[in-house]
Amino acid sequence: MTERMFVQGNDAVGWGAVSAGCKAFFGYPITPQNEIPEWFSREMPKRGGVFVQSQCETGAICMVYGSAATGTRAMTSTSGPGWSLMQEMVSGISAAEVPCVIVVVQRGGPGGGPIRHAQMDYTTVTCGGGHGDYRTIVLGPASVQEICDHVQLAFYLADKYRNPVVVLSDGVLGLLSEPIEVQTIDFSPLPEKDWAVRGRGRQKDGKFHYVFHSSLGPYTPYLKRIDDKFRQMEENEVRYETDNLDDAELILVAYGYTARVAMEAMNMARAEGYKVGLIRPITLWPFPYKVINENAIRGCKYLVVEDSLGQLVKDVELGVQGHSEVNLVNILARHLPTDAGMIMPEAVVKEVKKIL
Repeated sequence: MTERMFVQGNDAVGWGAVSAGCKAFFGYPITPQNEIPEWFSREMPKRGGVFVQSQCETGAICMVYGSAATGTRAMTSTSGPGWSLMQEMVSGISAAEVPCVIVVVQRGGPGGGPIRHAQMDYTTVTCGGGHGDYRTIVLGPASVQEICDHVQLAFYLADKYRNPVVVLSDGVLGLLSEPIEVQTIDFSPLPEKDWAVRGRGRQKDGKFHYVFHSSLGPYTPYLKRIDDKFRQMEENEVRYETDNLDDAELILVAYGYTARVAMEAMNMARAEGYKVGLIRPITLWPFPYKVINENAIRGCKYLVVEDSLGQLVKDVELGVQGHSEVNLVNILARHLPTDAGMIMPEAVVKEVKKIL
């Protein structure tokens, strides 16, 4: 059954989570994602789920670990400073191969920074902000509908690979209201969670099960196994959208709210005769390096649009591999020199004209 409603992006996190069968949310207030724990505090008890406001973000991610280790679909949400506090346990959860979902609604920085929108957590989220070798799949929605759908996809991918998955939103998308259709998305079947810690009496084999946030036994075979898993993610889970690439001389690359800015800029530039295309990464990790590289080899130039000093641009440069030039419209191009400013399509079109 599909239900149509008009909601904020932060509320769409909740609707996506309950549609995916999430039963536990643990979180702590931080702007600009406070509507998420507020939604769960109101709605989770009605649905037989658990909501706990933890003492801090460190406590929240530890509670997620404990809940998810029982096989329960569990999640948390936060913003930049809270994400920083969670890093040690995100590494531990990944090492323990426990599936869970973390929503990060980006705001400004560095440090405490302004509490409004930005796209400054890309590097720490996509490269793994904690210690050790681990990776997390990162989804970058660009609409309220996608936030709802990507949360469901995140739970599926988390269970598929027994790994944390991050949904990377931002303060614009989180507070933007749009119509969405809420329905449970049918993904392929998943294996039973026979690894989960449920108590000996609830296990089919009648034995105790354990999870540990460090390797047990021979170290190299463990590393080989998780390396194989990360390579499977890279091979099977790359997602992206393209527009107007066939005749493009310049390709815009953006995610989140700036992807919508880039799309409008592309349409404006095309109306003036400029051959501009768009690549929108949906998975920020694994990143769509191949399509970036293929179009660079055929001579396309690139213009990255991101609301930071420049983080996504580094991945685009890796994809281009020196075959073409890579340009950047960043946070310094905001229409106002304040935390209320945004990158507008006009600033992108201005740069397009300079390049072409």
